[in-house]
Amino acid sequence: MPNIKSAIKRVKTNEKRRALNASQKSALRSAVKTATTALESNDVENAQVAVKNASQKLDKAVTKGLIHKNAAARKKSRLAKKANALKAEQA
Repeated sequence: MPNIKSAIKRVKTNEKRRALNASQKSALRSAVKTATTALESNDVENAQVAVKNASQKLDKAVTKGLIHKNAAARKKSRLAKKANALKAEQA
């Protein structure tokens, strides 16, 4: 444990940020997984809502610095590609 006051504060703030980042990243992964399972179940309406929600969470994660923008773009692209394929298949 540090002795210097600023170092003690940094340890506390780092722990708070780590916990917050972990919960936000978990929510992000859950949203992406929900979208993926909706796409795999061939449910077009639920899939589109889930993909939209996952895309919003991915964008928010980028602005907060949780994930790299290219990683978010890649995940969004893959979800959209699957959603479009499912929509075309249903039509």
